[in-house]
Amino acid sequence: MIRFNLNNKAVEVDVDPNMPLLWVLRDILNMTGTKFGCGMAQCGACTVHLDGQPIRSCVMPLSAIADKNVSTIEGLSTDASHPVQQAWLEHNVPQCGYCQSGQIMSAVALLNEHPNPDDETIDNYMQGNICRCGTYPRIKAAIKTAAKNNRSAFDYSLAKDVGAQV
Repeated sequence: MIRFNLNNKAVEVDVDPNMPLLWVLRDILNMTGTKFGCGMAQCGACTVHLDGQPIRSCVMPLSAIADKNVSTIEGLSTDASHPVQQAWLEHNVPQCGYCQSGQIMSAVALLNEHPNPDDETIDNYMQGNICRCGTYPRIKAAIKTAAKNNRSAFDYSLAKDVGAQV
């Protein structure tokens, strides 16, 4: 049995401790917002937060997250009201949408670390997130909007007591 907190709620799973976190989230806990992309931590589609830091869940064994805090896209908000999600909508970022949960989770981590990032900081921080549709200019614009709109008013950390399924 491995215990951890998922989106601010305690969970317990009884699976192979070597199972990647991605599959525990999707197949066991039905948190399907986190996507499988490459399976090699190269594309960013599976990005979640582990104790507030972005990680690639496709290569993270469940045993490594025992007693830690995991946050997924479902933990941001139940209604897309998180400032980063709002900026994504404002800039019509998604096309196919497949990479977007990983992009958003990375952007939230970026803004937690750098509340007012310049272009170079955004480019460097978001480097491991691949968008097949090429919406990079809109992603960058959305990050800048989220930073500008919420510079002093919002903590970009995940919402408390949110665990809704998306």
